[in-house]
Amino acid sequence: MNIIILGPQGSGKGTQARLLAEKLGLFYFEMGGFLRELAKKDPLTDDILKKGQLIPDDMFFFAMKELLEEKISQNKGIILDGFPRTVKQFESLKNWFDEVNIKIDKAIFLDISDKEAIRRLSARRICEKCGEVFNLATAPKPKDLKKCDKCGGRLIQRKDDNPDSIRKRLEQYRINTLPLLDLFEKERILIKVNGERPIEDIASDLFKLVTA
Repeated sequence: MNIIILGPQGSGKGTQARLLAEKLGLFYFEMGGFLRELAKKDPLTDDILKKGQLIPDDMFFFAMKELLEEKISQNKGIILDGFPRTVKQFESLKNWFDEVNIKIDKAIFLDISDKEAIRRLSARRICEKCGEVFNLATAPKPKDLKKCDKCGGRLIQRKDDNPDSIRKRLEQYRINTLPLLDLFEKERILIKVNGERPIEDIASDLFKLVTA
């Protein structure tokens, strides 16, 4: 089974993707983490990310294919978190999957309001030492509001996790990513889920929907 999961920032798609991957035995691909690992090996990628710029689609897709081809060769299903983000990226992915005779079975959209996204992202904290992510408003909550549960490092707030910056990111999300929903609807693979409920309830519903 191959699944795409998308939703606005703060929707909890990463949490739900990891839970589904564990239950279904899928390879979990998370674009943010992949880019960070890529930056460690590739100075050009590192420079682009440090400048806050977007990785060119062709450059990113080539690197991603190398990783996913290995998983495909192992007959391992995939869940894609954070990719594709644009119609162009989806078309590239679909063309490649068509070439290797693989289909996208489901596309999950976790829907939350801008108000809820701002509330969640404003409460996000990151360990400056190990990069572990916590949230003061939702799970996973740190035991100590100022200290990482994992390594004891100091918890900090990202500079762009403020209401004004979040609103700008959400606007870009609507422009670039929401058009994908129409494509997924036409493909008859779209599953829309209310993402403002408890994590366990969403996870239970998603598992039933993708395995139905």
